[in-house]
Order: sequence, then structure tokens, then C-alpha cells
Amino acid sequence: MPLAESCFPERPTFVTHLECSLTGERYEADRPHGLSRAGKPLLVRYDLEQLGRSLSPTELASRSPDLWRYREFLPVRRTQSIVSLGEVVTPLIAAPGLRTGSGDVFIKDESRLPTGSFKARGLCLAVSMAREFGLRRLALPTNGNAGAAMAAYAARAGMEAFVFCPEDTPEVNVREIAAQGAHVWRVNGLITDCGKIVAAGREAMNWFDCSTLKEPYRIEGKKTMGLELAEQFGWRLPDVIFYPTGGGTGLIGMWKAFEELQTLGWISGPLPRMVAVQASGCAPIVRAWESGAEFAEPWPNAHTVASGIRVPAAVGDFLMLRALRKSDGFGIAVDDADILQARDDVARREGLLLCPEGAATYAAYRAACRDGRVRSSDVAVLFNCASGLKYELPPATRALDRTQPIRFEDLLPETRNA
Repeated sequence: MPLAESCFPERPTFVTHLECSLTGERYEADRPHGLSRAGKPLLVRYDLEQLGRSLSPTELASRSPDLWRYREFLPVRRTQSIVSLGEVVTPLIAAPGLRTGSGDVFIKDESRLPTGSFKARGLCLAVSMAREFGLRRLALPTNGNAGAAMAAYAARAGMEAFVFCPEDTPEVNVREIAAQGAHVWRVNGLITDCGKIVAAGREAMNWFDCSTLKEPYRIEGKKTMGLELAEQFGWRLPDVIFYPTGGGTGLIGMWKAFEELQTLGWISGPLPRMVAVQASGCAPIVRAWESGAEFAEPWPNAHTVASGIRVPAAVGDFLMLRALRKSDGFGIAVDDADILQARDDVARREGLLLCPEGAATYAAYRAACRDGRVRSSDVAVLFNCASGLKYELPPATRALDRTQPIRFEDLLPETRNA
């Protein structure tokens, strides 16, 4: 059957209210919200007892392999509100060539989602809820992939999208955003500076701010990563999850999913240790975790080749730190040189072309194995958050002149010629 939002079956929904993640203050669910009165993210809460009576893991297993199989865990009330571009369940790929001991290593490859990144998860939910609320104009700061995802879903929904990105955002992302009809500007600053523009223009432009964690629904889309992992592992979970961490929506969302599943009694065994992976040139969460702080101080002069995790200050910092500490996890920062080496190693050993942010998780995994924070027997999941084809790759310059004699032995690698 061709893909259309009308193809999705009606499902019951179980949202009860929204809740301030810091104070616990309750908010009405069925209207647009930004941050709470305390200036912190709002979390969607569900009647999990009723949800558990309505749905079982056995029934879930019979459904189509897409994000919307988890409809009861999501906030969209009306099926006609769904804005979809074909959000598949992404593969969990065994990577034996990356093992450092007896523990299995898996890559959760989010590059298979629409627009080639995991940002599709959050933005399909944010845009679907915007449609449900009758919103018509959306705005977003981005390091690239979130803007591309919002542009695509806004186009699908017939909405207007305004996107602001740092001037050094990968060119393919900027062109992708523009090609999908969004209004996009490069800004001489970082993503936090772009966010200030979105906030400042809200009243004048009457747009809805879809910034990371400044609306409640992107986190619910990212939560599906945790639901998928639990189902793919047979309702047990891996020992440790390495997650590339900028704004941290996915890390927070996965932990929310695990806690909801635990309340339902669907998962057995311990919850995984959550690891926030950042670049050494922008590691505010790692620094806060190491110092024992509840909140992270903004990172000055942020820089890294992994632009998606170059977030100097995150509104959900305390939620990330809570997840790390509750799970007995940790934060770890890796150098750009190690990120690029990890990307090359994974491509050559496993045939998977990771984005720099995804490659950072393998660099972090190797470092954590060396320093003993990960045991040789641990089962680890590394998140690749986007297609490596969306980023600049090393040059390949060798050429042959077909009109000249070819010495085929010269085509062998130099190490074999020696």
C-alpha cells in the first residue's frame, strides 16, 4: 500500500498531562507549550496502567516495522494529525570487527530514517503536534540535520519553516534545507546564537519555537529509539549505550522510554549505563558530570569537526546528568583526531560510513575500554545518528590514463608493493 498518513490505524492515546521536568508542576496537555514557568523542559506523562491494559509486547510484534507502531506511547491524539515520510525501525547491526573483548558491539544506524538522520524522529512528532494544534509557521536553530528534518516535515504538512544555522554548517545540510522549501539563513555564530534569533523573533514573526527541548514533543519522537532497542533486544537491554550528545534529546528520551517500560513491567534485568559522548572542544555535560554539578556551565569557544554535538549550552543539561547518574553511566570527551580515525576504522572494518558524531561513539567506546569504564564482556550499542554522506570526506585523488600502458602491480597498496 502506498505511504499516506491515512494508512495509519486508529489507536487509543493515554496522555494525561505535561509536567515541568524541574519542579513537577502540571500543565494541560492539549494545547501548545514551550518551556515551563521555571524555564525548563516539559515532559509528556501517560496513564501507563491503562496503556499496559491496552497493549502488550506480543501485539506490538505483529505491527508494521515503523515508528508509529509505538502510537500508544506517543502524544498524537488524532490519526489525521500524523505527518509521516516513512519512519522505519532502524537496524541494529552487529559489528564484530569493533569488539575489544568478548562483549558484542552493535551499531544502531539512524541514517536509514527520512532526511538521513535521527532528527526525523523528533521532528515528525513536533510537526505532527503542530498540525494537531493548528500551527502554521515553525522556526528552529540547527547545526544542520534538525533543520533538514523540520524543512521536510513542514513541507509535507504544508507549513512554513524558518531555519537558522551557524555559518560553517555543512553545505549539504544548508542546501537540503533550502531545497525542501524552508527559509534558511547562515548566522555568524554558534547554534546558541541562532537560538537567540528564534526566541527574539517569536512575537514579531508569530512562529512556534521548535528548538531542542523548548517544546515537549521532539523528546517523545526520540524516545522511540529506546522503545526500538528494547524490542530488538527481546525486552532486555544492553549493558551500555554510547550516545553522541549535543542538546541531548535522544539520551533523555531513551531514558524516559526505559523508565516507562520498567513501570509497565515489559523489560527485565538492569537498565543500561548511559554514556554521553562529546567532543573535547565542546564538552559541557562531561565537565559537569566530572565535577558533580547539577547544571552545566556554557562552554566557551566551542569547536569540533562533529558539528552536530557542538552545543555550548543545553536547556536539558540537568536531565542528561540525571540519566547518567541514575544509570551509573558517565560522560566522556574525545578529540577530533580520534573521531576521524574512528570513522575511517569503522568504514574499513565494517563497511559502515558513520557521520562524525556517530564515529565519536566508537572513539569513546575504545577509550572507555582502555581505561576500564567498560568491561570486556559488556554488550555495547553505539549510535550512528546520520549518514556519513552528508559530511565532507577525505579526498580520493588517484587516477589512471587509459591511453597509456598500465602496470597492474602498481595498483596494489604500497605495503604490498614493498
